[in-house]
Amino acid sequence: MHEIFTQDVLSDLFPAQRTADFFEALFGDAEEGAYDISLSFKGYESGSLRFSLDLHERPGCCLACNLTSGLPEVFARHKVLNIAGLVADIEKKLAGRATCGDWKLGRTQQMNKSLHCIPLQIMLTNVKRD
Repeated sequence: MHEIFTQDVLSDLFPAQRTADFFEALFGDAEEGAYDISLSFKGYESGSLRFSLDLHERPGCCLACNLTSGLPEVFARHKVLNIAGLVADIEKKLAGRATCGDWKLGRTQQMNKSLHCIPLQIMLTNVKRD
């Protein structure tokens, strides 16, 4: 799976412009956000793919826990971030090797002062063994 979800593929699945569009929709100005969002691949285990939406603090901004703790619920519903569409795009990258089933966003995790992560778990069905 790491051969499929390279950094280039992750950037294609969740382009930097999506962060700008998110803050434009939220605040009316893309520069108002306190963080940039990127997608990282964490692995495959027990029939599910594990990704992370990584929130990287912007220079001069504060990435406080009280700002990020409620984000999984917001991200799950937000039309610009479109997590359901992201999962559908991830399924396309699997090229028939598996089907994406249910997905869920976990609780925000503070990795350090300037990086918070929101886990994305996608359950797979119809996994074909090579």
